[in-house]
Amino acid sequence: MLDIFKSDAFSTLTLTDDINKMPHVPGRIGRTGIFNERGVPTTQVMIEEKDGFLTLIPNTQRGGPATQYTKQGRAARSFLLPHLPLEDRILASEIQDVRQFGSDNQMESVQSVVNDRMTELAHSHDATVEYGRIGAIKGVILDADGTTVIYNLFNEFEVSQTVVSFELDVVTTKVRNICLDIKRTIAKALGVEMITAVRAFCGANFFQGLISHDNVAGAYERWQNGEMLRNDPRAGFPFGEIIFEEYVGQVGTVDFIHPDEAHFVPIGVNGLFRTYFGPGDFLETVNTIGLPRYAKVAPDEKLNRFVDVHTQSNPLSMCLRPDILVKGKFT
Repeated sequence: MLDIFKSDAFSTLTLTDDINKMPHVPGRIGRTGIFNERGVPTTQVMIEEKDGFLTLIPNTQRGGPATQYTKQGRAARSFLLPHLPLEDRILASEIQDVRQFGSDNQMESVQSVVNDRMTELAHSHDATVEYGRIGAIKGVILDADGTTVIYNLFNEFEVSQTVVSFELDVVTTKVRNICLDIKRTIAKALGVEMITAVRAFCGANFFQGLISHDNVAGAYERWQNGEMLRNDPRAGFPFGEIIFEEYVGQVGTVDFIHPDEAHFVPIGVNGLFRTYFGPGDFLETVNTIGLPRYAKVAPDEKLNRFVDVHTQSNPLSMCLRPDILVKGKFT
């Protein structure tokens, strides 16, 4: 078995290539395509901020002093990329019953076991990337425990978040007006940037309260009646010029999105949301462009009883303008 794992079929390059070709199941945020993925050759990224703005020029007398133009301000912030290694061990007993000693298909059988194990590990990496993207949409990127803060983007960029209360248990609440105000708030924060839509990722209680409200229920029923006519019913429920959808996802018992909250983000702004991937923590990958995932095997050199499968990813998902992130609360 040791000789097998020293072959080119189990080299770092081949395994890394294989694990990145496996079925990608990142979750709903990944499927929307709002995050641009980019590999970087370093373990940190530098985000430069430019405060460009327009000013109205006041009228002055001819020959008098001109209004002085205020130059753009710049600020640079550095962010370390999280390092997310994950390992498992394949014992000789797990391979024993899938091949015959001295058979011609020995390599294929062992490789099949390794690939199955890497698929399981890859799913955990995909779920973690999705969790980081949810954090970027919420403005607070948390570690796997659901409480440890890796980055609070509002603190990092020295901005505050707009929080809007939806009184969905009050019959007279004008839900459409609240939605239009949210869209105006986002458009004002973006300035000259054009958006194609605003999407809201909702917790279960928020979404249920929304579609049950008297001012919304009729529109939701009509939307449901036309569901069979749409190509993709997962596109979301449009109301008040915002696309609402219930987000389903958990880490253990912790919901990705709180049941009583919704998070509003603009769609169509190029480069607003990004996922950076750093290089692997191996000598052969130093200063190379990062890939979404890496894989490597390490046989038991002493007794040849097992092989360790090592996978890792070094992702950081960011919202480069956290001042546009709006949170809705079901009150």
